[in-house]
Amino acid sequence: MIIAPATKQINIPYLLKIGAGKMDRIGKYLFDKEMKKIAIFTSKNTISLIEPRFSDALKEYDIKIVERKLAESIDLEVVAHSAFSLPRETDAIVGIGGGKALDAAKYAAFLLQKPYICTPTILSNDGFCSPGSSLLVEGGRKSVKSKMPFGVVIDLDIIKVSPPNFLYSGVGDMVSKITALFDWKEAFDRGLDRFNDFASMLSYNSLDLLFSKRGYDIYALEFQRSLATSLTMSGIAMEVAGSSRPASGSEHLISHALDSICVKPKLHGIQVAIASYLCALLQNNPNAHLINEILEKTGFWEFAARDPIAKEEFVAALKLAPTIKSDYYTVLSEKVSYDRAADLIATDQALKRVIR
Repeated sequence: MIIAPATKQINIPYLLKIGAGKMDRIGKYLFDKEMKKIAIFTSKNTISLIEPRFSDALKEYDIKIVERKLAESIDLEVVAHSAFSLPRETDAIVGIGGGKALDAAKYAAFLLQKPYICTPTILSNDGFCSPGSSLLVEGGRKSVKSKMPFGVVIDLDIIKVSPPNFLYSGVGDMVSKITALFDWKEAFDRGLDRFNDFASMLSYNSLDLLFSKRGYDIYALEFQRSLATSLTMSGIAMEVAGSSRPASGSEHLISHALDSICVKPKLHGIQVAIASYLCALLQNNPNAHLINEILEKTGFWEFAARDPIAKEEFVAALKLAPTIKSDYYTVLSEKVSYDRAADLIATDQALKRVIR
């Protein structure tokens, strides 16, 4: 645990296990932390991925599942009802799966003030290790205060069989740190936001870890290990900063706008990656070429071009994006950005492949 200046307390995962075969040892991890009675939040699609390994791992250490919840809804009221219906003897809440299951488990743990163990089966974004949950509030998707996981357990044997669109989404969410950090520093320089040097360093280092030493083969075990570690570090950076600033800027505003406009939105990280490259050009960001290089060498551009975003929807999202957080400075706050962005969409070769 790290204590920040003033009265802010920062929580980081106490248990962190990333590697092949980690699901087979989850019983030991829970037993070592005296978590003998657990509640599980998962999804139907996840069960076939983890069984019978998960059940066998629990039986070996006599860990009891006191309740199983299928995360079929992420409506805040539904999740809250699920939380308060859990048995009182529950020692910890374990979330296993993708976004819905993890967000529901994380919020339930926050409401009950129970330890939360996060076991993602896909690496599509950094939300699994962040201090917030993405839930439906009055019909709209909102990020609500939650808690950092007490533990993160990622089994790379499960990650390696996940569909490539999730891996590309994870790559996309990572490159977005380049533009998010630029927007954050600009906001600070203009006196419009506070800045945290340590959170910034964590976010930058998560990028270095992923792309400086591991190559660009998204199917390689070491790349997936680094992606898992990098996304975890990005989530921790948000906890340190006390906001989403180290990981979310102009590119995320565009993605949120696309979610509300598109008939069928793409995965979050896919949208964010495309928006990151565009916003880097708008920022005159010296690392814009790096985003393009990463997306080219990982095969992202080729993958995204198979199912491009409709140009009219992307342009509409550009108009909406600055209004989503009106007091949140990004490059999109500049009046000239919309016209420049529209011109880039029409002329930049990479953008023309994925927005048409």
